[in-house]
Amino acid sequence: MNTVAKPVLRGHRVVLRDVLPGDVDRRFALGNTPDIIRMFGGDPGQVRDITRDAAEAWVNALQTDANAWVIEAEARLLGSVRLHTVNHADKRAQIAIGILDPAALGKGLGTEAMRVLAAHAFDQIGLHRLGCRVLDFNDRAVAAYEKVGFKVEGREREAALIGKDWHDDLIMGLLDRDLVRLT
Repeated sequence: MNTVAKPVLRGHRVVLRDVLPGDVDRRFALGNTPDIIRMFGGDPGQVRDITRDAAEAWVNALQTDANAWVIEAEARLLGSVRLHTVNHADKRAQIAIGILDPAALGKGLGTEAMRVLAAHAFDQIGLHRLGCRVLDFNDRAVAAYEKVGFKVEGREREAALIGKDWHDDLIMGLLDRDLVRLT
């Protein structure tokens, strides 16, 4: 497995870090929660128990991506956050976050993780813009992105089929000058 050196990024309550020994076990222990998978766009009726191979693949994907971090708080693995589709010429990228621990939802930890990564993207990488897509019914995620400074820029109608129902994707964007920084 190829590893990519990446900095540890710290907020007040969260740490964004590379994978550590034991993260496969930590990811496996979190399992797959149908309600969380639905917020990511998966069909909750099709969710299966996580396998050790799937937990290992999740860890390997983070370890080999220079722009992906484990989110940790109070020494607990909560999920991951990453930049993707990085375009250095246009100084932009997409951001994605996944909180996998149901006990961590609604506590502002995902919001803080996004703020920490956005500050890194703007201040260290030199990006000007971050974008994301979020399902329109995922009110918690939309609110978290808005607290970071993201604005809804558009809507892609019926872009996601979840089970038998179509849902819209909200297109959101954040400019470097709009980031609500940690104080």
